[in-house]
Amino acid sequence: MKTVMVTGVGAIIGYGVLRSLRAARPDLRLIGSDIYPDAVGQVWCDHFVNAPLTSDAAYPTWLHEQVTTNQVDLLIPAIEQDVDYLSDNRERAVQLGCPMVLNNRKLVETARDKWAMDQELVSMNEPSRIESLDRGTFEQLSAQLGLPFLLKPRRGYASKGIVRVTDQASYTAHATQLGNRLIAQRIVGSEDQEFTVSIFGDGMGAVLATSCLQRRLAADGSTSKAVSTEVAGVAEVVARLCEHFKPEGPTNLQFRKAEGEWKLLEINPRISSSTSIRTAFGYNESAMCVDYYLGGIIPTQPTTRRGYAARYIEEVIVHDRDHF
Repeated sequence: MKTVMVTGVGAIIGYGVLRSLRAARPDLRLIGSDIYPDAVGQVWCDHFVNAPLTSDAAYPTWLHEQVTTNQVDLLIPAIEQDVDYLSDNRERAVQLGCPMVLNNRKLVETARDKWAMDQELVSMNEPSRIESLDRGTFEQLSAQLGLPFLLKPRRGYASKGIVRVTDQASYTAHATQLGNRLIAQRIVGSEDQEFTVSIFGDGMGAVLATSCLQRRLAADGSTSKAVSTEVAGVAEVVARLCEHFKPEGPTNLQFRKAEGEWKLLEINPRISSSTSIRTAFGYNESAMCVDYYLGGIIPTQPTTRRGYAARYIEEVIVHDRDHF
């Protein structure tokens, strides 16, 4: 029996990975970890461990102990903080002695900084780039980007911290952070033309499998409603970006379609937050990870179903105790 450890199981990606693995591979022993002792994901794993923050000095020792004690065969980091930690500490992570679902270093480093990603797209002369600036007065930015425009955190995810600038006052309140913490970006397309594409890369530029959802966002930045579909033209853009960035394993690219053109919102070098929805439509990237990293099985394009998905709040209930 193989043991897979999934981190961040209190978040939608982490417990989505657990549920996807449980559905496809009941033979696996699943270990879950999270910084919160009441993380709901422990309901879907065989063993749960409370984790320190990756910034805690005790984290490296804790992680090594968990991997060793639980005889972990594969480690799947399911949140940005864990992906970043493992990528930044690859030499130490190798000492864990088990494979990890971890994208290539350059992509992880570039994707975490929106300005670095923008400049990489500039160097590629990439048509899907959204015009972005790291300096300028309100008059200069509004003249070049139009009104309204966005101020986005250079380092952030799930649409957190984005400011919609409509006038001088809304810009002035954040102007001192431009360049250092924020970048200005043109608004493209509309919310009903937003797409999330997950791919499985071979690390050499090829796309082995892919899933496309047209989506609507929830307040927390995750997908709340989605249509599983095939959309003309996006595959060519994805192939071009992957040829350059050479992602390995599960990677998520987000787009808006504006005036017939595909515009890249961001690349997330990890399993998609929509992973449980994709699994329901036949694209189980978590199971692909097990096959690829443990079995050496190269993923191929699965047959996926079309349809509509909506997320809603539900409860996990246990009786006769006050904890999971």
